[in-house]
Amino acid sequence: MYTPSSMKAEEFIDHQEILDTLAYSEAHSHDRALIKEILETAKKRKGLSHREASVLLACAEDDLNQKIYELAQQIKKDFYGNRIVMFAPLYLSNYCVNGCVYCPYHVVNKHIPRKKLTQEELRREVIALQDMGHKRLAIEAGEDPVNNPIEYILECINTIYSVHHKNGDIRRVNVNIAATTVENYRKLKDAGIGTYILFQETYHKESYEKLHPTGPKHDYAYHTEAMDRAMEGGIDDVGLGVLFGLELYRYEFAGLLMHAEHLEAVHGVGPHTISVPRIRHADDIDASSFDNGIDDDTFAKIVACIRIAVPYTGMIVSTRESKACREKVLQLGISQISGGSKTSVGGYYEPEPEDSNSEQFDVSDNRTLDEIVQWLMKMNYIPSFCTACYRLGRTGDRFMSLCKSGEIQNCCHPNALMTLQEYLEDYASEETKSVGLRLIQNELNNIPNEQVRAIVKTNLSEITSGKRDFRF
Repeated sequence: MYTPSSMKAEEFIDHQEILDTLAYSEAHSHDRALIKEILETAKKRKGLSHREASVLLACAEDDLNQKIYELAQQIKKDFYGNRIVMFAPLYLSNYCVNGCVYCPYHVVNKHIPRKKLTQEELRREVIALQDMGHKRLAIEAGEDPVNNPIEYILECINTIYSVHHKNGDIRRVNVNIAATTVENYRKLKDAGIGTYILFQETYHKESYEKLHPTGPKHDYAYHTEAMDRAMEGGIDDVGLGVLFGLELYRYEFAGLLMHAEHLEAVHGVGPHTISVPRIRHADDIDASSFDNGIDDDTFAKIVACIRIAVPYTGMIVSTRESKACREKVLQLGISQISGGSKTSVGGYYEPEPEDSNSEQFDVSDNRTLDEIVQWLMKMNYIPSFCTACYRLGRTGDRFMSLCKSGEIQNCCHPNALMTLQEYLEDYASEETKSVGLRLIQNELNNIPNEQVRAIVKTNLSEITSGKRDFRF
């Protein structure tokens, strides 16, 4: 029986409830009256249930699908404006004891080069990322209690925060590592992490166990209940995600939203972010061998329906996706993207040799961070390098209350402009700087509060003179 407040994975991700939801949504895919009613509910900006959102995803009426896209665009604008948060993944180690059949780091792969960064190698990676202009990282590591114990992860976090190079600082470290204990989550919290991210991969228990035949990740319940342990350990910003292509996308969509409902029911705050990766080719992984791949149009509709269902939640798309695909989904709900990414261990400081393919997945968008920043600005987006909320304690329910009320824009918009000015001064090409300065001048007029606008103008001048790290 579906019980959102249960602490048992198979009760808050109830298989029969998902099947019933899929049957219901399919049966009502042409029910214009119901779909219109759900859209009216969604216009209140309070979100939708997994079943309501699943009906929108299944909608087969062209004109109503257009209404879905229009509403997603408006909700994205209302909650996040035209800001796009920038980040980069940083791979610490590809040693792993799991047997995940979709990941080249699986233990059976004996020919992929295995590597674990030393602290000196990590410093070089961080400096390379700082020289690109990044302020926010998501660290990644395989699950290996010998090579990648929690002590190693904590040491790496400390090293990352300790590196100050020219005007560069990493101001926020998000963590994407395997499910662990409450005690270890407390240690991560004490180390000053931002968001704890863990992809479910698939919410279909039977498929999950087949896709993870060996290793600690095989335990479906332990993995699915990880966010509850993280929150018990004091981490109040958590990030969900599934790997689309492993199971039927409508099943994953419903499961993902049920997980969000569970976090709301138990902890009073939903996920800080939702990621929507699709399976990609990698070293010994052939993405076409998986039967549930989705095309770009379906992917875009998933993004739109998630945005409508959880309007307050940040949405992330990585360089797994092409430039064209990312451009399409930015307007439908995405609020964070990676740029200039490397998915191999040690790939930023020294590019990997062509004959040594140790990337976790093939990158589809290979542009530099500067190229992506310029591309965003030419589409009138503000690339934001802001980390103020985390550093000022605006996390968890405090962030969500501001986000749900729309008041967060009073901080985020000015902070985005000031951190963009930092990027333009320290890292941008001349063309990018020219585009960015025009954008900032235009965006100053969109700050409604005259006092705030005056402060931002003063701070922008101070940044030009060499000062850094202003924030509301």
